[in-house]
Amino acid sequence: MKTINTRRSIRKYTDAAVSDTLLRRLLSEAERTQTMGNLQLYSVVVTRSDEQKRRLAPAHFNQPMVEGAPVVLTFCADFRRTTLWAENRNADPGYDNMLSFQNAATDALLFCQTFCNLAEEEGLGCCFLGTTVYMPQMIIDVLQLPRLVVPVATITLGWPDEQPALTDRLPLDAIMHEETYCDYTPERIDRFYAEKEALEENREFVRLNGKQTLAQVFTDCRYTRRDNEAMSAGLIDVLKKQGFLR
Repeated sequence: MKTINTRRSIRKYTDAAVSDTLLRRLLSEAERTQTMGNLQLYSVVVTRSDEQKRRLAPAHFNQPMVEGAPVVLTFCADFRRTTLWAENRNADPGYDNMLSFQNAATDALLFCQTFCNLAEEEGLGCCFLGTTVYMPQMIIDVLQLPRLVVPVATITLGWPDEQPALTDRLPLDAIMHEETYCDYTPERIDRFYAEKEALEENREFVRLNGKQTLAQVFTDCRYTRRDNEAMSAGLIDVLKKQGFLR
């Protein structure tokens, strides 16, 4: 895979269309990804219309690429299709539970990532929107998702109209453990995060936010306890409404 070492999130796109033929081919090829029990516990909703993108935008905090991209793809954990298949074949499905959601979410995210890899090999640009699990009920309402279907990822897709710099990554030793998990000492934390903390753009984030450390920017500004707890409660409520929790 030639593009993996140069891949970057693309948030600005040209006006060029992404053809239906190309999109269908990439989605079909992505179906070859790993899946639990060969059940393919996912669905993807393709959004092209300006009106639907406008309705989806608030669920993604009105990030401009949602309305600016030619295509928006919403990847869903989907046990509905499998459940209906079972019910129509004199089988008794038992997939209205947390484990089934976890399996379907894993399937959907694997499918999503494989699609992104394939799309980027074609020269397309993608941006993964983590906001999908922040505001799932809004997405469910707009896309009319039925019971046992929950959105877990959104991708904006189009031909790139920017070439942003590569973002930093932690060194391999920060994420790789041999045989057993090797917990992180303060010294290892210092070593693994030294390069990230030294980047001028990150030092500027710290200054602009009036914080002492880069970690505080993440905990106090970007991903706060208050927001995490509120959105966790919302996600649990959605899992109940969609039939995965009781």
